[in-house]
Amino acid sequence: MKIAIDGPAGCGKSTIARMIADNLGYLYINSGNLYRAVAYLAIRETTPWQSAPRMVDLMKRHHFDYHPDGSVVVDGVSLLKELRSSEVDAIVSQVSAIPEIRHEVNKIIRQIAVSKNVVSEGRDITTVVFPDAELKIYLDASTQVRATRRFQEKLNEQTDSSKEGARVSPPSMEEIRNNIEMRDKLDKEKATGALKIAQDAEYLDTSDLTIAQVYEKVYKILMARNAHGRK
Repeated sequence: MKIAIDGPAGCGKSTIARMIADNLGYLYINSGNLYRAVAYLAIRETTPWQSAPRMVDLMKRHHFDYHPDGSVVVDGVSLLKELRSSEVDAIVSQVSAIPEIRHEVNKIIRQIAVSKNVVSEGRDITTVVFPDAELKIYLDASTQVRATRRFQEKLNEQTDSSKEGARVSPPSMEEIRNNIEMRDKLDKEKATGALKIAQDAEYLDTSDLTIAQVYEKVYKILMARNAHGRK
């Protein structure tokens, strides 16, 4: 079974998708992390991300896989924290907007998902990657709510880094909000894989809901679909 979850940055896609996957024993795939892995490789190997041919060549030189914890495995090496660096943050939206790169990442996701039950989330999962998914969910939230959630995530990351002896100054709320607005604009205007609400997707605004409440609603939708034989 394929469960696909779309929505803008900070709407809760990753958290809900992971919770559903963990509960059902499905493989969780975050398409955004794959784009981040590509951006990370471009930085590490000093490949100009603006060059589509060189970026595609870069991707074809490496083997990608995905672990249930959300980490991307590149040539047998698990990457997770590396994908959330400020350097990756600065270019990942632009990288993911390049049609040739999106085409290759979509191929990777489909290859990983072959013969598996998966919960996949991203910007065009329901419309491009898995248009025939048995269940499609579009999560949304106001810009301010999404910025607040991301700001809290960054504070939590700072706390974890401090415990490990590292000192990292989190971006301000204004910086995070501006970044989200920029990403929203890029995502909706992409020539390929633009963020859209699939016609057969269940729409859910999470602005005034807790994570537990969102999970409960999504899980009820899933159980209702299964009860009607859509497995």
